[in-house]
Amino acid sequence: MERIAQGILDERTAASTFELTRHEPAEPLRPFVRYYWIVRWDLRGRPPHRQRVLPNLSVHVSFSRAASGVWGPSREVFSYLLEGRDQVLGVRFHPGCFRSFAGRPPDERTLPLADVFGPQAVETEAAVLAARATGEMVRLTDELLGKDVPELDAAGAQAREVVRLIASDPLLTRVDALADATGLSVRTLQRLFADQIGVSPKWAIRVHRLNDAARRIADDPGLGHARLANELGYSDQAHFVRDFTTVVGTSPARYARTQRTAGPA
Repeated sequence: MERIAQGILDERTAASTFELTRHEPAEPLRPFVRYYWIVRWDLRGRPPHRQRVLPNLSVHVSFSRAASGVWGPSREVFSYLLEGRDQVLGVRFHPGCFRSFAGRPPDERTLPLADVFGPQAVETEAAVLAARATGEMVRLTDELLGKDVPELDAAGAQAREVVRLIASDPLLTRVDALADATGLSVRTLQRLFADQIGVSPKWAIRVHRLNDAARRIADDPGLGHARLANELGYSDQAHFVRDFTTVVGTSPARYARTQRTAGPA
């Protein structure tokens, strides 16, 4: 089964704070776009909530009052402050497919919508944020992205399939093993990922492992970390703890404690 690195941290608290739904794009966009996601919240009379999300491998396009833009794959936890009442729509591209769609590689910087999709993107942003119906938000986004949809090129398709292989096989924890599984050399994999995804294959594997770790700790806060490290393919528990702490910003033990005290999912 293919793992999707959703990366929502503190899921129990998140579930009681906002509504998250996912929606299919128009048919011509599906080779490039995995799904649209819509977040709605109403925190009037409640304290603001800062939601943290683990890195993933996708380019995201967001229509948001606070964080509109085109966001490339990140190496850091993303943080978003929810307050009052509002909504956000995001477009999640398949890893490796944005370059073929937009004619430009993923960028570590956050790019303005108009820089990538032209001035109409600003009008679409305003209309999406003002829309009351989910169907209208999806239609507006389909309309913006659906003009002159190109063919997915061979390099983009290859990058997408290699990421799917990583996502489908938790036992692929080394780049040399990924090279063997794909029939590509390590150097070819590195070039493919750099050109089409914007990160290394080593980081792609790491992202899936840490997303798995966060989800499993949330589901079972009492899970032993030595056992988890072994099942995720780490050489030892200390390596896993360092990896998790560096990316998530807190140790597995501390993260587990917060999950024990969180509200019901």
